[in-house]
Amino acid sequence: MEKMTIRIVTDSTCDLPNRTVSRHSITVIPLTINVGAKSFMDGVDLTRSEFYAQLPNFNPHPKTAAPGPEVFTQAFGRLADDGAQAILSIHISETLSATVNSARIAAEQFKRIPVTVLDSGQLSLGLGFIVEHAAQLAGSGKEAQEINSALNNLMKRTHVFASLKTLEYLRRSGRMNFALATFGELLQLKPLLHMNMGQATAHRTRTQKRATARLLEWLSERAPYEKLAILHAGVQEEAEALHQQALSYFPQGEVLIAQITPVLGAHLGIGALGFACVSKE
Repeated sequence: MEKMTIRIVTDSTCDLPNRTVSRHSITVIPLTINVGAKSFMDGVDLTRSEFYAQLPNFNPHPKTAAPGPEVFTQAFGRLADDGAQAILSIHISETLSATVNSARIAAEQFKRIPVTVLDSGQLSLGLGFIVEHAAQLAGSGKEAQEINSALNNLMKRTHVFASLKTLEYLRRSGRMNFALATFGELLQLKPLLHMNMGQATAHRTRTQKRATARLLEWLSERAPYEKLAILHAGVQEEAEALHQQALSYFPQGEVLIAQITPVLGAHLGIGALGFACVSKE
């Protein structure tokens, strides 16, 4: 029996390296960054280094927008034209973005081939690792139901945790209560965020040193790992230093240090630093 051609769609918050996207023929739908009257397609019109160099001085602060359903409909159509027999569209947690809802609307309207939409419950490489696994399974000829079942298991074991240098960017982007942001700055608190299965929890420490220690504690609690990467927003040297501190946790093979995409960086701000990981079963 001939295997079904299932193609994978995701969005630009997945932070997967271009070589991974190309290798698995993954379709990446960009979110939009609006700065005043200018609009940039995330990961297309603006490089990460350009964005982080300009971020402190953007006026007004960048706003981000999910792609509309028509963008997904067009992408699904192109994949169907290209021979896809089914599509699995996997996106950033709906607690963080309307992207997955746009994909759902498009999937309902699209009648040519079956489209399944999955909320990853994640962001950045937390999403990326789920997407990459889906693409590997699709490439090896797994049925849609098998892929979904494997991803549900993987999502439970996938975590992203990060420390933020400041609450200022979350405040500017309108993603948090202003009073809380001001309170945090007054006390110079270092916020920490942890994401798993669509649940974002916030923690706080007094110093950057303590924040890094907390990240390493969380890393230790969930070891050993199938996948592990370092995420950062405009602080490559700090990311490399954190890698050295966490060396013993990395699985054999490639070490991924990813600069998070501008659409996430606009909210988390320069200096965000942490891990995306998949614990072993």
